[in-house]
Amino acid sequence: MTEDNPTPTLTIRAARIVDWEAIAALMSQPGIRSGTLRLPYLMPEQTRKWLESLPDDHTAIVAERDGRIVGMAGLHRNKGRRHHSAMLGISVDDNHRGEGIGKALLTSLIDAADNWLGISRIELTVFTDNEAAIALYRKTGFEPEGTHKAYALRNGVLADVLAMARIRA
Repeated sequence: MTEDNPTPTLTIRAARIVDWEAIAALMSQPGIRSGTLRLPYLMPEQTRKWLESLPDDHTAIVAERDGRIVGMAGLHRNKGRRHHSAMLGISVDDNHRGEGIGKALLTSLIDAADNWLGISRIELTVFTDNEAAIALYRKTGFEPEGTHKAYALRNGVLADVLAMARIRA
């Protein structure tokens, strides 16, 4: 951060095993738990084990600002005849939403999928009340493919999700 540029620099980089504690703390935030399929009260060590066991076909990145992880995203490549596609997940720190972190993570993964991984279809599900995320996905070329009713239990209520995909021509 400088006087001419009051916004701290955002760095997008590969997730590392040594990030496990910061990622565990990020993924335990109430907004992230509510917006993803994460369960509450997971042991932080489970995050370390997950990072250590990531398959080669999984891309995990983090957004770092001032040395602190403020977001995480990943692409999990599908197998077999669906090898051309991957599932996307993005999480942004509850205190840093609306700062362009999700967009930076998403555009980084789209670039990797298009130019390095040979992935032509990126899929995701998003809770139907997450209007900001849906708007971001639409702006980056994702299209709705349908709604899954009563998809996941969230705060004691079965919630719907929107299935979306971006297909590179």
